[in-house]
Amino acid sequence: MLVGTLSGPGILSDEALHLAQILWDYHRLSGPLEKSDCIVGLGSYDLRVAERCADLYFDQWAPLIIFSGYLGNWTKRMGDRSEAEIFADRAIAIGVPADKIKLETKSTNIGQNVRFTRELLQAHGLLVNSITMVSKPSTERRMFATCQKVWPEMRAFFTSPRVNFAEQARGGIQEGLIHEMVGDIQRMKAYPDLGFQIPQEIPTDVWDAYERLVSLGFDKHLMVPARPAFSAD
Repeated sequence: MLVGTLSGPGILSDEALHLAQILWDYHRLSGPLEKSDCIVGLGSYDLRVAERCADLYFDQWAPLIIFSGYLGNWTKRMGDRSEAEIFADRAIAIGVPADKIKLETKSTNIGQNVRFTRELLQAHGLLVNSITMVSKPSTERRMFATCQKVWPEMRAFFTSPRVNFAEQARGGIQEGLIHEMVGDIQRMKAYPDLGFQIPQEIPTDVWDAYERLVSLGFDKHLMVPARPAFSAD
């Protein structure tokens, strides 16, 4: 199910898991779907995103899949093949025709996923009026907020694999997933001012959970000036 692991499995406290659930519930949107012109799968370490894209294709939600992604923060240590190529291989292996898949293999963050996908469609002369964007459940809100900023004229729907927090965290990524979600809350706060996404309201309980998890040491995905994290990663 996974390209690699974010960190080795560890024993997490009930408090950390409870707080992480609050963040996960906030990040996942679970909005309605409608038929669209193409499916855009955002590359990551989680092959379930590719499988979700394939399921949407099989169920005729859209006639084309674009997999977008080179290597990002969590996958750059997992190999040298692009996330898009790995996702395409998985989709083809479960039955999606190769000629129904296009690859965008340059992007390293969500903003680039959106911009470079738009450029790919334009380069191929594909007229698209609507898209279905697919990411990990814990990335849905950032995907939505980024797309609304970068491609506001596009009619877009947002979805993810149909798994819960415990299921997404399986496979040795549990602790890393919490670090990732904590960092994404910080980005939700900072990115509108940096021009990377539209503002999102952060409820008090979500921000309190974020601050407590930071105090517990879940800070490996936080933005700091010494790292190139201010580039919409």
